[in-house]
Amino acid sequence: MKHEILLSCPPIIRDFLTYNETIKGKSSKTVSEYYLDLQTFFRYLLLIRGKVDPKTPFENIEITTVDNALISTITISDLYSFIVFCKDERGNNAATRARKTSTLRIFFKYLTSQIHLLETNPAEMLESPKVKNALPKHLSLEDSLELLSVVDGPNKERDYCILTLFLNCGMRLSELCGLNLSDIRADGTMRLLGKGNKERIVYINDACDAAIKSYLAVRPNDAINYADRNALFISRNKRRISNKTVQHIVKTYLEKAGLGGQGLSTHKLRHTAATLMYQHGDVDIRVLKDILGHANLGTTQIYTHISNSQIKNAIDSNPLSNVKNKK
Repeated sequence: MKHEILLSCPPIIRDFLTYNETIKGKSSKTVSEYYLDLQTFFRYLLLIRGKVDPKTPFENIEITTVDNALISTITISDLYSFIVFCKDERGNNAATRARKTSTLRIFFKYLTSQIHLLETNPAEMLESPKVKNALPKHLSLEDSLELLSVVDGPNKERDYCILTLFLNCGMRLSELCGLNLSDIRADGTMRLLGKGNKERIVYINDACDAAIKSYLAVRPNDAINYADRNALFISRNKRRISNKTVQHIVKTYLEKAGLGGQGLSTHKLRHTAATLMYQHGDVDIRVLKDILGHANLGTTQIYTHISNSQIKNAIDSNPLSNVKNKK
């Protein structure tokens, strides 16, 4: 958690964020999202309660004055009116509003069940906006092969290895950038550090093994920043490759493969790996859950979507599919 976030927080929110990162093992990104959601909520609350000048720009409202007395007056009506405000005034879609709802529920549960600041939880009956279960964007098998075929340039071994790991292992961007040389193990497995610093082991298939060996043969070994000497992927500045650099690499090759402008990204390559394993590899959904590092099976079940070709094949397999009117 960033130091500036801690400084801008009232004690009760700071304690909540610290608890979730240190005790609950939430990632820094998740804790930062909690902070931003709570910051927006308390800015709204201070505004409607007349605690700040109404002419103050919303983004300039300080929440350092939030105290236990104010929190104890919050009702479920305040929470619902905030969700409406997020929809009408801030243009938040259902998914964003659902995330804010989740943050509020987690926060007030902490206040009631963990530290017993409140006797009654105002968010206990707070319902989440319905989110449409849109199918995750992903590349087809043909698109994936085309993407790999266009890799070239001075860093082609590194870039090819990056794309290969994304498409075969379904790892997250942070997991790929965090890979160390020591994470590539002699027994043909790879150690990944996922959300909440949860460790998991994935097997390296032949494509990944070949790509890693090809890259290691040309990986720079001299003048690497001391702190990054164990990093697997090295940037041109001889440092551990950054999330931003990998995102740029993926975007560049997607455009080169004619796949630009479709909302694809590094995370969509993770979706691609999961979809290809499920549709073409006959991988059990519970095994896929472990490969992807999901905490809940429900998160993985989105990959059980059926392709158009599977739907056509199912219809064609009907024993009545060839029966025609003889008249």
